[in-house]
Amino acid sequence: MMDQTTWNFIFIGITFGVYITIAIWSRAASTKEYYTASGSVSPFANGMATAADWMSAATFISMAGGIAAAGYGASKFLMGWTGGFVLLTTLMVPYLRKFGKATIPDFIGDRYYSNAARLVAVICAIFICMTYIMGQMRGVGIVFSRLFDIEIWMGVIIGAGIVFFYAGLGGMKGITYTQVAQYCVMVFAYTIPVFFISLIITGNAIPQLGLIGNYIRDGAENSVPLIEKINQISTDLGFSKYTENTSNTLDLFCITAALMVGTAGLPHVIVRFFTVKNVKAVRKSAYWTLSFIAIIYLTAPALGMFARTNFIEEINEKKYQEAPEWFKNWENQGMIAWVDKNGDGIMQYRSGDVFTGKPSYDDSSRKVDSPRVVNNEISKSENEVYYDKDIIVLANPEMAGLPQWVIALVMAGCVAAALSTAAGLLLVLSTAISHDLMKKIINPDISDQQEIRYARIASFGALAAAAYFGINPPSSFVAKTVAFAFGLAASSFFPTLIMGIFSKKINKEGAIAGMICGIGFTMSYIIYFQFLTDSKEYWLGISPEGIGFVGMFINFIIAYLVSTQTSPPPSEVQEMVENIRIPKGAGKASGH
Repeated sequence: MMDQTTWNFIFIGITFGVYITIAIWSRAASTKEYYTASGSVSPFANGMATAADWMSAATFISMAGGIAAAGYGASKFLMGWTGGFVLLTTLMVPYLRKFGKATIPDFIGDRYYSNAARLVAVICAIFICMTYIMGQMRGVGIVFSRLFDIEIWMGVIIGAGIVFFYAGLGGMKGITYTQVAQYCVMVFAYTIPVFFISLIITGNAIPQLGLIGNYIRDGAENSVPLIEKINQISTDLGFSKYTENTSNTLDLFCITAALMVGTAGLPHVIVRFFTVKNVKAVRKSAYWTLSFIAIIYLTAPALGMFARTNFIEEINEKKYQEAPEWFKNWENQGMIAWVDKNGDGIMQYRSGDVFTGKPSYDDSSRKVDSPRVVNNEISKSENEVYYDKDIIVLANPEMAGLPQWVIALVMAGCVAAALSTAAGLLLVLSTAISHDLMKKIINPDISDQQEIRYARIASFGALAAAAYFGINPPSSFVAKTVAFAFGLAASSFFPTLIMGIFSKKINKEGAIAGMICGIGFTMSYIIYFQFLTDSKEYWLGISPEGIGFVGMFINFIIAYLVSTQTSPPPSEVQEMVENIRIPKGAGKASGH
């Protein structure tokens, strides 16, 4: 009988073989294929590829972990990301696709008739994508560390090498068809375990129905509503009710809104819609994308609740020597820790932090038969168990005792999620530097082959930087790191694109000032509270994850005020803006 490691190697090996074969088969031979796959992708395939690009490590690994830990409070991810995609597909991509440019900086440079605006957009794209991709690299590192029993930093390096191979080689053409395969892996990896677990816990194989069904593990005669069960377990252990909002309502709103408008400003998602033939195909592609995303997003709440139930039942009030194998496996990776505060040898999972700071360990403690030695100060709370929220999806099949092939499938799905988004981000970074910076600003005379060469060099540099921050992330929680990227996109690209499409009055001076002030304010706020102070005394209680929503308003206001005090855009630019918004054969656009 095969062991878990063998199953892991089989699934990872097969999926990687498919990705690399597709990359070689679809290698880009021109800049048009490298940037937009020559606009030849079908709406169905592009919908699947966009869904894979969208469902990053933050969605696959962290979203359910956040739901398991925070309950109602994690609804910000579901509402923000889903609502943002609707905003993106209705207000942005049809018009941008009609404009016909390959990148966001390209649109901004032409719409605002300025290479200075293009340069600011390039810098914004680099900041956004670098922040986003470091979260993906962190996710890859976590998966590989568990797969191969290696350190997280080694897993990050392996993942970076794989992404560079198929993204740098195939460009948008290679990435698109690789992401179709990755979506198929992801959707099966995410949903199949939840079907099994829902059947075990509630007797219903449909997770969404199991979520609102009865908890039957203690026997049908003792069944109670699952939501009632998890609320009771949570309050018994000192937590608030799972269905209760315990966070600052204003902060919850701002984070949700920042995720929403940030989604509509993400360059690696917007550029996916440039790969189809025309605006009509864009709308069909958006329909398919939302359909494919819905499959996973409607499953995530059930997965989070099932995982929380399993985690508590598997480890709480259990002797450490009798801890399940998965607990000790993740402990070896530094993702779980237990501190015996009362000396009884029993693990107590309660509300509160285990440590005053982040957990750290002596090398001598890397054994599965004895508790780790914690090097920093112990918290005074009764809680003795620490776990990283990013392991919930990975560990969930092991907690539920599912077959080894299911566990291996989940590992392959997590890798696919992180790699698919990392590849899309890498393409945006490389094209921003090669096309928008080198070709459009520095040296317009370079050939197509030189442009692609610069793109591949930029890919290598960007991945090296992303790997460093994947190993040393600003937050150990992948979804939190990614949320910063959404804040940067919300405060820079979203207002500039919206005003560029729907207003003829906003000029280049306004756009440049708005982008600089919006992203400058947001980045300063994030850096101050994330790196320069331990204070949690946020302005009006708005956390760094939500401050991008405020930065968005700063962008809008500054852009408008500066535009009113400077020369209006040229008449040909105003005519171009009007033409973007109307279909062929229609009358003139109304409004200003």
